[in-house]
Amino acid sequence: MRLAPSLLTADFLNLGTAINAIAEADEIHLDIMDGHYVPNLSFGPVVAQAVRQATRLNLSAHLMVTNPDEMVPWFVAAGCGLIVVHAEASTHLHRSLQNIKNLGADAGVALNPSTPLGVLEYIAHDLKRVLLMSVNPGFGGQLFIPAIYDKIKKLVKLRHEWNCDFEIEVDGGVKADNIERLAQAGVDIAVVGSAVFGPGDPGERLRHLRQALGSQAHSERRK
Repeated sequence: MRLAPSLLTADFLNLGTAINAIAEADEIHLDIMDGHYVPNLSFGPVVAQAVRQATRLNLSAHLMVTNPDEMVPWFVAAGCGLIVVHAEASTHLHRSLQNIKNLGADAGVALNPSTPLGVLEYIAHDLKRVLLMSVNPGFGGQLFIPAIYDKIKKLVKLRHEWNCDFEIEVDGGVKADNIERLAQAGVDIAVVGSAVFGPGDPGERLRHLRQALGSQAHSERRK
C-alpha cells in the first residue's frame, strides 16, 4: 500500500521544509476546500503550483468544492497529475471525468462515507482512482469511521465484477494502529495527514507508518 501525505495538517509557515521531510512518500495529497461544499477553506492553485516546484512527487488534487468543473483546469495547470472530484458535487459526473482526461490528467472520484458505491457503476472504466472518505470531509484529524472497512471490501469485489483496474484510496483517520487492517481490506493508497504531520519529524513518522505495513507483510509471509 502506498502512502500519500496530506499537506492540510502541515506547518504552512514552513511548507518547503515539510515537503522535503516527506521526500520518501509515494505522492502528495492536496485537499482543496472552498468553504461551501465543506465548512472549511484550505488553499488554491497558487499554493499547488508552489508545491509542484518544490517536489518531483506526483500531486493529487482532491477537490472538495461546489464547482469542480470550473476549478479543474486551474489545478491541472498548476501541475497536479490526478484530479479527484466528489460524486456528490458534480452535476454531470461523466462529463467532469472526461474534461479532466481531456486536459491531460488522470481522473478520480471521491465518495463521502454515506454515499453508496453504485454511483460508480457506469463510470468505473473512466477512473484512475476511487477515493473513499473514511471521515466526513472538511477537517483534518478526525477519527476513522469503522463502517468504511466493509465499504472497501465491497469495492474490491465490485472492481473485479466490473473488470476494472482503478486504484482504491482511503482518506481520513489513517493511523499506525489501523493501517495494517486497511492494507488487508484491499486499499492501494492511503492519505495520511496528522499521522505524519504531528509532533516530531514528519519523515520519521512516515517511516513509522511504513514499518507498520512492513511488519504486516512479514507476518503474512510467515503464515
